[in-house]
Amino acid sequence: MRTWAEHEAAVADLRDSYDAIPEHEPVRLAKRTSNLFRPRAQTRTPGLDVAALDDVVAIDPHAQLADVQGMCTYERLVEQTLSHGLIPTVVPQLRTITLGGTVTGLGIESTSLRLGLPHEAVTEMDVLCGNGDIITAAPDGEHAEFFNAFPNSYGSLGYATRIQIRLVAVPRFVELQHRLVCGANEAIRLIEEVAATGQFEGRRIDAIDGTAFSPAEIYLTLATFTAEQGPCSDYTGQSIYYRSIQNLEYDRLTMNDYLWRWDTDWFWCSRAFGAQNPVLRRIWPRRKRRSDVYHRMVALDSRLGISRGRDRLKRVPGRERVVQDIEIPVAQLGEFLEWFDREVGMRPVWICPLRTKQAWATYPLEPNEIYVNLGFWGTVEVPKDSPSGAVNRKIEWEVRAIGGHKSLYSEAFYTREDFDSLYDTANLDRLRATYDPAGRLTSLYEKTVRNS
Repeated sequence: MRTWAEHEAAVADLRDSYDAIPEHEPVRLAKRTSNLFRPRAQTRTPGLDVAALDDVVAIDPHAQLADVQGMCTYERLVEQTLSHGLIPTVVPQLRTITLGGTVTGLGIESTSLRLGLPHEAVTEMDVLCGNGDIITAAPDGEHAEFFNAFPNSYGSLGYATRIQIRLVAVPRFVELQHRLVCGANEAIRLIEEVAATGQFEGRRIDAIDGTAFSPAEIYLTLATFTAEQGPCSDYTGQSIYYRSIQNLEYDRLTMNDYLWRWDTDWFWCSRAFGAQNPVLRRIWPRRKRRSDVYHRMVALDSRLGISRGRDRLKRVPGRERVVQDIEIPVAQLGEFLEWFDREVGMRPVWICPLRTKQAWATYPLEPNEIYVNLGFWGTVEVPKDSPSGAVNRKIEWEVRAIGGHKSLYSEAFYTREDFDSLYDTANLDRLRATYDPAGRLTSLYEKTVRNS
């Protein structure tokens, strides 16, 4: 944990690194790693020094508040808060996602139907703006409009140095029920019941997500947090969590293992690296079975062209990466999955219900309405002459047609006009004129679509 003095010194280093960037050059983070799945612009100029902004500064167990530096990972944050019997209201699935990245981007997890999105737990934040000023923004006061527009702005409004968030008390264990439902319509009914009552069959439901293995095989995982002692499963060894969903109706995990249940095998994507092969898994170190390791392996493969060479040997005509998370109204779940099976054909698909508590300018979901996040991550074969991003473009059109939105952590292909209408860039431009009049920060469209 950092002291307040160490935090202030880190902020001073950040200011110095900002001053060192030539005035005609864009301002970016000097960051080696990322959980983004889109290209990042290369620059020869130094970036912002955020190396010492990666920890927790203070935890108030009685007020259930934490002051956290922007580059602190959720793994580090949970390690600190769980020792007090507390966790953030929403803990995204992957260990190395940072709190600052989640607040300026978007995060989601199985508590989101009950507790909203991660940025909705923010009480105030210190942000370095494009003009070099560090402001303290909160839901009310001088910078309230800035605060409201910050989620999903992906660094186009600034970079958070300190974020204060609300925490929630949790017991030590989580009881799970993997409920097989008969198709999307039953899934919708169950999600709506949990949303309305907070219960299912008389049992309190603290968290809910789902896995769609096929049109006829959809499981909703209902989680109840409990202090009751009992044997727990371990999915950091030979057993694989997502496979247990099909084989166990009831399960039990420690709270820590529940929070990171998806990280060990990157949901199901570790199979692409052989990490689910029983023989290889025995010699694959546990500490290396985690999402950031797989992410680096993807980057290495991209540089070396190993998968492209394998496709040539197999005479695969072409391949497109489809790594996306979308939010659609819950009533459209069946329609979208049917379209997705027909037009894309990737399974499994992750399902995570959510509700936002208020309107957020840059990602306008209707408050208190039930949405489902659908996550699908992998590649699909395409014709040899397929235009770049053809499958992803079809997904964007379909999501928009049924009243949904797409997260911007991965590749996007929108026209400028469509993008402006979906993400309220006019409001962002107005705020940028105040907080970044010289345009030192890259705009949201340039950053997420043009990868500038």
